[in-house]
Amino acid sequence: MPCHREDGQGIAHVYPSRSGSAIVGGDPGTLARWVIRGIRPDSLPSGRYIAAMPQFGWLKDDDAAALLTYLRTHFGNQAPAVDAATVAAALHAAAQP
Repeated sequence: MPCHREDGQGIAHVYPSRSGSAIVGGDPGTLARWVIRGIRPDSLPSGRYIAAMPQFGWLKDDDAAALLTYLRTHFGNQAPAVDAATVAAALHAAAQP
């Protein structure tokens, strides 16, 4: 809540909105890598927001899937749910050299 606000609208030029976000509603693997590992999506240019996304790498895959599903189904978003297998696959792909 402190970053993206209770309503998901974020803070202009500091924290992006979760509402209607192409990243939140797009590829769940990209979203998982950003939230869990802090890997910025290519579609979000560096410097667009002054704050960095903290990593939530301590989350278990099923907890991460629940969080991502919440983001994708709230704040006006209507993207499909994310499962733990999708999170695991995205993080495994990110770990490959």
